[in-house]
Amino acid sequence: MAEADPPRFAAARGAQAALLASAFAVSTCGLIYELLASTLASYLLGDSVTQFSTVIGTYLFAMGLGSWCSRYVRRDPLRLFVRVELLIALIGGCAAAMLFVLFPLVEQFRVLLYAVVLAIGFLVGLEIPLLMRLLKGFDFREVVSSVLTFDYVGALAASLLFPLLLMPHLGMMRTGFLFGIANAAVAMVLLAMLPRRGFALEKLAGVAVIALLVAGFVLSDRLQRWAEVASYQEPVIYAVSSPYQRIVLTRRDDDLRLYLNGNLQFASRDEYRYHEALVHPALGRVERPRHVLILGGGDGLAAREVFRHPGVERVTLVDLDGAVTRLFRDTPVLARLNGGALSDRRLTVINDDAFRWVRRATDRFDAVIVDFPDPVDYSVGKLYTESFYRALARLLAPGAVVVVQSTSPLVAPGAYWMVATTLEAAGFTTRGYHAYVPSFGEWGFVLASRGEIPATARLPAGNRFLNAGTAERLFDFPPDMARRATPVNRLDNQALVRAFGEAWGRYEG
Repeated sequence: MAEADPPRFAAARGAQAALLASAFAVSTCGLIYELLASTLASYLLGDSVTQFSTVIGTYLFAMGLGSWCSRYVRRDPLRLFVRVELLIALIGGCAAAMLFVLFPLVEQFRVLLYAVVLAIGFLVGLEIPLLMRLLKGFDFREVVSSVLTFDYVGALAASLLFPLLLMPHLGMMRTGFLFGIANAAVAMVLLAMLPRRGFALEKLAGVAVIALLVAGFVLSDRLQRWAEVASYQEPVIYAVSSPYQRIVLTRRDDDLRLYLNGNLQFASRDEYRYHEALVHPALGRVERPRHVLILGGGDGLAAREVFRHPGVERVTLVDLDGAVTRLFRDTPVLARLNGGALSDRRLTVINDDAFRWVRRATDRFDAVIVDFPDPVDYSVGKLYTESFYRALARLLAPGAVVVVQSTSPLVAPGAYWMVATTLEAAGFTTRGYHAYVPSFGEWGFVLASRGEIPATARLPAGNRFLNAGTAERLFDFPPDMARRATPVNRLDNQALVRAFGEAWGRYEG
């Protein structure tokens, strides 16, 4: 049967404007769903480059499949376009919330993720061919150029809105629901402009979809909290999304835990082991550690240990996320945990990207504590590269000692020793050591200096973990953690991120 011709609908200039506006809207919404799926996959599964690449590739393949299948639409393209819009609104709008909630409950989460991406991509692929058919009553060249123009402009709008406005201020769940509402609104506007009847089912479905999405938008915080309660083993007492990460605090009895993007940063029951091992072997090897630089460490726990050295006069702490440093400065229970270090008059807090800051900085430091998160993706992996360490070397005073937290030499020995290899490629002398932290297991650190590293360290009084005996044993590596050959981690290869991801992937499952 020949395709139905909607001349009355296509003939109206108002209808043409509405259809072209819908091209802009559907393009914007479609790209937002793609970015949401890629970001969510990176957040939940790690390795942002792999997740973005595979999700975008799957999405584009599904779009192509949807476009190809549009040739089999023989009648009533307007009705199908409206139904497609409502389906995309429902699936795309609810996708982020659904995936967050189901992540801790579904064993084969990747299968679910890519099924959702395929479904959204397929439906989005149907949209533009259907729009072209609805506009067939106009000049073909004008139709093609106009539709593609609005499509590309919508893609630009989405690519700018997503990182600059939507993620920092709405978060993933609310963003998904908001653009689902926009998709459904496109369908409802077209239905309202129809000069004919017979779309009662679509209008009823549109009202129901919008009502569901509005409810989801309003209840997003509750859904987010419910998903986090299901994900964490301890009760969640605080959760907020900053422009950079999801910050979650849990508490069970006297054990307070901080998670950033789902990754454990510390447990209050044993964090003293980690932070004593991080700070004192470095500062204790500096004759006069008057000016100390801390990179990362926005919780103030490393700064607490630094201030236990009586010769410290100034500390500069550079941490990307002001939400973290403010939280640990202004919340009484957290300020007690770090001993009020973030309010100490000797401390200067700089909320900036450490990679950029180190390249701009001109001060000289007697000791540097590098307490970055693990290299789970390339945005963090750049902070473990040869170029970063060379930039850091410019800031060292004579005799300065650097310490770098370097992941587990037991779980990921290749990644651990790659940090040492990379520091050496940047001109440092290194010495590795490790400590057992119950919440993390065996954890590794690397001392580095432009000159010879002193053999022993002066330790402050009152340590709960480190004394002369335990401090010496930290440098003993059994065979399963012994040094091995590794490549240098550079900006153009990011070998550390791959090595870290592969090792922890094997360990966890």
